[in-house]
Amino acid sequence: MPARAYWTGHLRLSLVTIGIELYPAVSSAAAITLNQIHKPSGKRIRYQKVAPGVGPVDLDEIVKGFEVAKEEYVILEPAELDKIKLESRETIDLVQFVDHCEIDPRYFEKPYYVIPADGDVAAEGFSVIREALRSTTKVGLGQMASRGRDHVVAIKPCGQGLLLETLRYADEIKESDRIFADIPDVDVDSDMQDLAEELIKRKSAPFDAAKFKSQYTVALRELIDQKRKKGKISSASEDDLRPTGNNVIDLMEALKKSVASNKNKPRRKSTAKKKPAKRKSAKRATG
Repeated sequence: MPARAYWTGHLRLSLVTIGIELYPAVSSAAAITLNQIHKPSGKRIRYQKVAPGVGPVDLDEIVKGFEVAKEEYVILEPAELDKIKLESRETIDLVQFVDHCEIDPRYFEKPYYVIPADGDVAAEGFSVIREALRSTTKVGLGQMASRGRDHVVAIKPCGQGLLLETLRYADEIKESDRIFADIPDVDVDSDMQDLAEELIKRKSAPFDAAKFKSQYTVALRELIDQKRKKGKISSASEDDLRPTGNNVIDLMEALKKSVASNKNKPRRKSTAKKKPAKRKSAKRATG
């Protein structure tokens, strides 16, 4: 278990609130970072903060700004930015549930593992939510605030735990229509499509990420190891309250009250109709 959680707080489903901890689900340790080196001296290149016509500047003279026109900026003072930073919310409310396939893959940003905080009450509530999500094949949606900004999050079962994925907001996604506009509209030959479909079926298999390796990373590691063995190494130095033990709600009773409180709420019916896929007729070449 990592020594320190990325985020600690609570997960709430209606009246059920449990303590949770988040840990990063991906690691950057496998990535190889290369530095720029001054070859004659073997020293690492360092960068200075400079302003055109001024030269090097001190860090305490640097502020952030938003460009409104060429070489024109709205200056934002550190104190002004601090005022609008969001305090870390201690609770993630699951406010909606959707099928996983309803979320466009472009929205997924960063994954985190979720585990229950210490205590039997947290573990029991955590397990109930996990198995309910697994049984209904749903993903829970909510919001959390961390490190000064807020995120939409999606939560789903992952083995014995839960997986939380931060989602991008709608205005962060570029529209694809303009990018795809120049793709020619081609009538697909049905025979060629059938062959392509057959190839896809033959090569279909369960996904196994371990089967895919970065050839560049492997080659780069081998090159670095070879040069190390030959001695080619530079010698330069270098806003909710936490529940307490006195007000923990009985899990079963909380679930019953939550269901009862939502019993009379009308369900929203989807008005979207799926259109049947059309298969374009093939054009035959004439001799």
